[in-house]
Amino acid sequence: MAWKRTDESPGYNPAEPAAAAPRPTPAPTTSASTSAPEPPRRPSERATIGPSIFIKGDLTGDEDLVIEGRVEGKVDLKQNNVTVGKNGKVKADVFGRVVTIEGEVDGNVFAQEQAVLRQSGAIRGNITAPRVVLEDGSRFKGTIDMEPKERQGGGHYQGPSVPNRISSPNNADAGKAGESPASLKPVQQQVG
Repeated sequence: MAWKRTDESPGYNPAEPAAAAPRPTPAPTTSASTSAPEPPRRPSERATIGPSIFIKGDLTGDEDLVIEGRVEGKVDLKQNNVTVGKNGKVKADVFGRVVTIEGEVDGNVFAQEQAVLRQSGAIRGNITAPRVVLEDGSRFKGTIDMEPKERQGGGHYQGPSVPNRISSPNNADAGKAGESPASLKPVQQQVG
């Protein structure tokens, strides 16, 4: 006579693998692209303007861009990386998330995260970015603004990029940029 265990579900056989979790099979490539929305930009997507290309006008897009040719106008890729290659010559304002200059830019550079001027690069214009790297040997003529603009909702940014100075009610800078002497606080710089 065979005994049946009552504490196990019917059909349980310890010698067989559990069928409760079937392995997913990869979906065909065609159905994956139509059923799931793709992200707007993948790191491997990068457009290139070749050395023999000349563009006159505004440039916009949703992917990273490498400029090896000539561009005159405006390069507006605020959410993407922009690289001006060693052969690139740009006469335009350049807007990007991370802007790297290895060639020549005659215009202003606006980077959301970082602006990098490589040793072979040259900028004749202003740089506005929270982080700026100027490599030894690079050429730059202009100004650098690393202070963030006012945040929406009013308040001023009180982070690490506040100028390193101690302000007092007698300070000549008090009252500039909408600040009252009471709102100025001493800033300590940490070295090490």
